[in-house]
Amino acid sequence: MVDLDKIISLCKRRGFIFQGSEQYGGLQGTWDYGPLGVELKNNVKRAWWRKTVYERDDMEGVDTSVLLNRLVLKYSGHEETFSDPMVDCRKCKKRFRADQVDANEKCPEGDKHDLTEPRPFNLMFKTTYGPVADENNIAYLRPETAQGIFINFKNVLDSTNRKVPFGIAQIGKSYRNEITPRNFIFRVREFEQMEIEFFVKDGTDEEWHKKWIEERFNWYINLGIRPENLRKHVQTKEELAHYAKATTDILYRFFPEREEEAKQFDEVEGVANRGNFDLTCHTKGGKLVLADGREIPNVHATTKLTYFDHETNQHILPNVVEPSAGVDRATLAFLMDSYHEETVNDDQRIVLKLHPELAPIKVAVLPLKKNNEGIKKTAAKIKNELMKNGWRTVYDDTAGIGKLYRRQDEIGTPFCITVDFDTLENNTVTVRDRDTMAQERVAIDNLKDYLSEKLGNC
Repeated sequence: MVDLDKIISLCKRRGFIFQGSEQYGGLQGTWDYGPLGVELKNNVKRAWWRKTVYERDDMEGVDTSVLLNRLVLKYSGHEETFSDPMVDCRKCKKRFRADQVDANEKCPEGDKHDLTEPRPFNLMFKTTYGPVADENNIAYLRPETAQGIFINFKNVLDSTNRKVPFGIAQIGKSYRNEITPRNFIFRVREFEQMEIEFFVKDGTDEEWHKKWIEERFNWYINLGIRPENLRKHVQTKEELAHYAKATTDILYRFFPEREEEAKQFDEVEGVANRGNFDLTCHTKGGKLVLADGREIPNVHATTKLTYFDHETNQHILPNVVEPSAGVDRATLAFLMDSYHEETVNDDQRIVLKLHPELAPIKVAVLPLKKNNEGIKKTAAKIKNELMKNGWRTVYDDTAGIGKLYRRQDEIGTPFCITVDFDTLENNTVTVRDRDTMAQERVAIDNLKDYLSEKLGNC
């Protein structure tokens, strides 16, 4: 498997991902998606939305605000408990998350680190709104998209006439002031999430939890992730959030260079059975119950977030199953898993064998001779016609055909169409497959049907 260094190099070289604010020395924990990166990332999100929203009869979508009223995060528990333990090294003056540094690790200043006692560090980005910056105008950038869904449960329920079980899906940015962002786009301060809150009746939550674990695990496999690079990790009681009944993490092999196999895997998505904790926190007359048993009654909520169950003739607070995936981590996993190095005729070929649905560019149209007007015009016409079918198609005549093929291989383009002198004679083109490098002559009039069969849902 490829390591992160090669992926980082490829991403910079081919315009997938750049360091945030690089022009001014960068800003740690931020990354900018370039021309190919934004296409890949958007395709990951589209594939998720199609699978979880369009192909289901029990899902609605929302897009809620990044800025949240302070009370939302007070009653969700984030304001008081959303923190990581932080330590400082007295020698090198560096700051670490306590669970991510070994006290026996060598310090750059010599011998072992001299670490302070751990202390809590709240991960939320605090800001103020309005012209006066004071305690009354504090707001937060959301640390997760979930809370926007919970506080809109009743709005969605009433406006759509949904019945439990049903889900609300959202894709959006979240912000966490990570102590030590690292490992490229794996751990960052600004990131994007794909989250579902699936509302179910009490007593059915465990069954739905199992269904969603399998549904989400198979999504990665169906989009090309090799099964041996995925694992399921059932959280122990010690790992569980205090309110969760159960959580299973889907892990990907992000760090194949590590000697210990268990440490090669880390979370790409979590599927949690959250009970009715969240709606209880935010409902009118509800309360937040903290891990230490303290209770904070909700005296500010304006609406009861209940569902009227006609079977029992009661207003109930549904339980919630939450599949929560990171867009950036999923994108990184697809990049890593698709990366291959091969030797072809004594030359190295780098190829991203991305699932066609995820590939940034679906088809590249390449004129064999760029100074032949007939070939150029035909190639440009083919490119424009294919774009009308919704496939991201590019025209490229900036190098010889061999280099053009290698360039498209490296960015994951499934098919290259070469327009040559025979095209002008018999109206056929050469279609080259990225993965096999096999070439086939296809009539221009048949290209749409040919590619539709190969590209499927793209």
